[in-house]
Amino acid sequence: MKTLSECLFSCLLLAATAQAEEGWRKHMVFEGEHANVAVAADFTGDGLVDVIANSGGKTRLFAAPDWNITLLDETPGHNFIHGESWDIDGDGDADFVGARYSPGLIVWLECPDQPTAGPWKARIVDDQLNGIHGVLKGDVDGDGKLDLLANSGQPTGPFANSAAWLKVPADPHSAERWERHIFSRSDSPGLSHYLGFGDINGDGRPDIAMGSKGGPQDESGLGEWFAWWEAPADPTQVFKKHALPGPHPGATNIHPADINGDGKIDLLASRGHGQGLIWFENPTWKIHDVNTDLLSPHCLQVADFDGDGDMDAATCAYDSRAAAWFENDGSGKFTTHVIDADQCAYDIRAVDMDGDSDLDLLIAGQLSKNVVWLENPLKSGSKTKKSP
Repeated sequence: MKTLSECLFSCLLLAATAQAEEGWRKHMVFEGEHANVAVAADFTGDGLVDVIANSGGKTRLFAAPDWNITLLDETPGHNFIHGESWDIDGDGDADFVGARYSPGLIVWLECPDQPTAGPWKARIVDDQLNGIHGVLKGDVDGDGKLDLLANSGQPTGPFANSAAWLKVPADPHSAERWERHIFSRSDSPGLSHYLGFGDINGDGRPDIAMGSKGGPQDESGLGEWFAWWEAPADPTQVFKKHALPGPHPGATNIHPADINGDGKIDLLASRGHGQGLIWFENPTWKIHDVNTDLLSPHCLQVADFDGDGDMDAATCAYDSRAAAWFENDGSGKFTTHVIDADQCAYDIRAVDMDGDSDLDLLIAGQLSKNVVWLENPLKSGSKTKKSP
């Protein structure tokens, strides 16, 4: 691990040398307020991808292509640190989920028949989890319907140092709360952050991964780790925790994917309150570097950005003020491509924003006080032109 002086030197070096590669075009959706979360979907039903973001305690819909604003919710206290989107009530349109950190609160906003006509109705999903820093959709119980994963990362409250998955009720319009199942019971201390979801051990059941940042705010001193939880036959029961090699100061994000093409599911992670990105090779969990320089890569997406059939990654590091994607050569060796040298982020999403069948990047910038998307210039099967 680098010393503080070494970290500062790396930051200055990166600032001095990082030049955004040509090709990724930046599109401004919104600016002027600190934004922690932004999601994308066709909320208005016109075939174009819209954006929902929360900033300044307000949740807004930005309708493509001109990003016309509709205020969806300004309920006091609805300052969301993370969110998700899918058709929760099965009526054919995408709804929004927002999560507040502490005191913990998750709500969902129902997309109405006229999405741009005014506020959306807000209903509570859960108000007992506390320290909710990450939410993630996924079918945990294999019933073909999406559930919601959420951490409870504070050491206080009825589910301290824990994490849960929440099942959508049969009638989400009338239910007081969603059905809560604790998969990590008191075994995820140290201020956990975001979640990953996938079948890590190949038994046909989806597992869950998390990171815990530790650091000065962690009074327990039990953070700075990555781990995964093995799903039991009955997913309503507690999952089995497997610690990964560490420590990892500032650990935040971790996603399952086959990184080196050997058919085994590896784990790619970022130290979003620290430095760098790594991947763990299944089954020994040997650590490989993806990038060692970026400071505070507080968001992470793992996907095939260049259409060549292997899994790449992307982040936006707020202390380095740089957005980057990491090109995988197919064997787990990565090349860093800085695509925006003046952008911060708390949240990043890989989504086809312009309908050209490749994955763009939607970024919610906190220190840069904006919401932007970066247009992917790569085509299926192409390789990025390397910088001289």
